[in-house]
This record gives sequence, structure tokens and C-alpha cells, in this order.
Amino acid sequence: MISMSYDLSNLPIQSLLKPISAAGTALARLDECIARSEVGAGFLERAHFADACASLWIDGELVHLEDLVLHDASHDIRTPTHELTIARDVLRTRRRIAAQPPGWALSPDGLRSLRRHNVVAGQSWPAASFREDSSLQPESTAAPVDASGVGEGEHGDADVSAFDAELAAIDAVLARSEAILKKAAVPTSRSRERDPLIYDIDWDEDARLEEWRTALRQAENLPPVLQAIVALDAWNTLEVLQHAPWLGRHLAASILRQAGVTTGAHLAAINLGLKTIPVDRRRHRNREVRLLAIADGLIAAAEIGLKEHDRLALARKMMERKLSGRRTSSKLPELVDLVMATPLVHAGTVTKTLGVTPQAARRIVLELGLREMTGRGRFRAWGII
Repeated sequence: MISMSYDLSNLPIQSLLKPISAAGTALARLDECIARSEVGAGFLERAHFADACASLWIDGELVHLEDLVLHDASHDIRTPTHELTIARDVLRTRRRIAAQPPGWALSPDGLRSLRRHNVVAGQSWPAASFREDSSLQPESTAAPVDASGVGEGEHGDADVSAFDAELAAIDAVLARSEAILKKAAVPTSRSRERDPLIYDIDWDEDARLEEWRTALRQAENLPPVLQAIVALDAWNTLEVLQHAPWLGRHLAASILRQAGVTTGAHLAAINLGLKTIPVDRRRHRNREVRLLAIADGLIAAAEIGLKEHDRLALARKMMERKLSGRRTSSKLPELVDLVMATPLVHAGTVTKTLGVTPQAARRIVLELGLREMTGRGRFRAWGII
């Protein structure tokens, strides 16, 4: 067990009352605005990408939103960097939490799934190779199949033998797959071992996580916004996970969602708000300063969200003005819906979604007045100005 713990006995409640009230009100306003807005779905999709980029910024890395959008769509301009891969993990984790029921991320099963045992953030989960791991291959008890086409009869039956060989090959693949799944379901001693070049062997994540959950249980009677603030500060103080410090910010947003401060698929973009807070406040030695910084970050996140929502609503109205006088067969209305749904659209998406030629796709994009975001001649992508 780790010696450190998070004490909730001396919380600066008096100084936090006003900020947590303002944060709760601002987040509730934003949530209500999104729920009633015609651009709500597009806003949430943009919030996922923007929050993922802000998360990397908080951790000291720079990832451009355009690069992340294209990387998520497998249309990279250049070779993806390690930071970009981590940003995609943050993005997918955020989407996954938003798609699950409100309390899933904080449940034991949710935490176990989100921790991703024995995987460094930013690395993919490579499938085991049959050749590299011979222990995954089941021992064959059946007699080998003769694929030469000679059967037991005097002349043999080539068609039957070939068919039997195909069935035997399929059975072998199914057996190997079943063996791999069974082996993955039960962690072996080898899978529990961690590379000391990547992990600190003395870093007991299980104990730190249990300490964090204990602090969370102690704070369950606090107001929801204060619970989220305390949970995030405790996560940062205990340094629960070595390679995924960003997960704590997602869990804090999940607390707000579970408590009903935010509803539906709206997961508060905490990273966007914390990005506006100076680092010396966010990492101050004094806990009161840190808690107030997180509260100010929540307020900033709500304010940024409201401004972004107003910008999207205005952009939609401006584009809809260009639809007046168009033919009923015009593809521009469909293009407006497509542009509002995602941060970027590229020529392939427009061509496939609208059912037009690449030349027509480029022409109607120019008619709508979208801004080119990639700066290249081929495989271009556009977004709202």
C-alpha cells in the first residue's frame, strides 16, 4: 500500500461556495442550451476533438485539431506522432464514456476497462501473432489431412479431399482463435510483468486507485460540482496512473454527468476550461489554490462552450442564407448538415455522402464559402470559418 492519502477533513468550504455555485449554474445553462439547439450534435462532436487537444496541451504536448480530425478518419497529412496517437486515445475514451450510461465510467467494471491493463497510453493493442507465440496454438489431435487429392479408395476423390482440407483449415483457425480468446481472458504471469523501461515497478496503481476511490466515497455527500473538483484534485495528488493522467479529468466530467449537472451525451469539456488557467495555479502546493483553479476551469469551460455554440448557430444561419433561391435538387442543404455535424469535411466524405463527383464536391464547397484547413492540393479538407 502507498503511504500517501487524500484528506478531506479540512476542505476550504467557505471560499469554494461561490465558485462551485457559479460553475454549476454555468454548466447547467450550457447543457440546457445544447439539448434544445439544432446544432447540439455538431457542438458535442467538436467538443470531443477540442477537449482531447486541450488535454494534451495541459500535459505539455501540442496537437492540432485538424491533425486529430484527419488522424481519426485515417486520412493523415503526415506520419502520426506519438502525441497524436495519445490524443486519439483520449478522444476515443471520451466518446466511449459519453456513449455509456452516466455511472458506467465510475463503476468497477468501467474503471477496469478504462485503465487498459498493461497498455501504455498511446500504444495500440497488437493482436498476438500465431508465429510469435506458439503457446497459443492448440495441439492438434486429428490426423493430418492429405491435400493431394488421394482418398482411401483405389482412385480417390479429389473434390472431397480438397473440400475436407478447406474444412480442416477453417477448424484450425477457429481453434487458434478460441485459444487466443481464452488466454486473453485470464491474465498470465507473463502478462502481469511490466517492462521496467516503461513502468515504475514500485508504482502500485491498484493501491493508488483504491485510495482515490476512498476519497470519492468520503466526498459523496458533497455538492456534485465540489465532488468533481475534489475527485480531480485527489487524482492529480495521488498520481493514480503512470501513463494516463488525463483519465482523471474524464472521470471528473463523469461525476458531473452522473449527478445530473450535465445530461445525455454531454460530457463537460473540463480540459478546455483548465487550459485557460495558469499552470502555477493548477499545480500549486496549496490545496485551496488548486481547488479554486479547478472551479474557475469549470466556469471557463462552460463559458467557452456557450461562445462556441453561439458561433456554430450563427455560422449555420449564414450558410442557410445562401440556400435561398436554390433548386429543390440542390445538394447545398445536405452539405450544410454535413459541415455542421463534424469539425472538418474532406472531398471523399462530401462525394460519398452527397453522391456527387469530386469536381462537383469542390464546386459546392466553394459556393458555401468554407475554409480550406489542410493547406494541400490533394485530399483537402474544409471547415467553418
